Amino acid sequence: MIRFQTNRLIIRDIHTEDLDFLLEIYSRKENMKYISDGRYKWTKEQLAEKYAKCNKNYESGIGVFAVCLIDSNTVIGEAGLFDSFDDTDKLESGYILDAVYWRQGFGKEICNGLIQYCFNNLRISTVISRMYAENEGSVILSERCGMNRISTGETTEGRTFYEYEISNGI
Repeated sequence: MIRFQTNRLIIRDIHTEDLDFLLEIYSRKENMKYISDGRYKWTKEQLAEKYAKCNKNYESGIGVFAVCLIDSNTVIGEAGLFDSFDDTDKLESGYILDAVYWRQGFGKEICNGLIQYCFNNLRISTVISRMYAENEGSVILSERCGMNRISTGETTEGRTFYEYEISNGI
């Protein structure tokens, strides 16, 4: 199922045949350096288990989706919405994009698309994004997508992270 489209991207449910492409993305250290623990050694089975766990609420529109180029249907990453707050009106957004596609505006399309999908399709009033402070690209992108920094924290490993938020006022 297609969740939404942008000018150049289709964001859709993950299919079994996507796992090989997503595993390649997850297996590159550069792609994973800003993702939670930075783990980049995955098996196809581990990735399938992760998606099964994250996508148990697909029918509600929440989960991890494949990010594909419209013109070729090439999988270039994933985009996700997570119920991280036990609040039915607030979701956390995130994405992983293969580094080959960084600095081409795809991140902004994904971020804006996730926000609009939450507001218009899921009727969620608040979208949160969290990132490590050293992930300057995501920090700038969050601000360009209209999000405001609402907090700064530190992980147990001593890494600084930021939390951004945008609300649609409903």
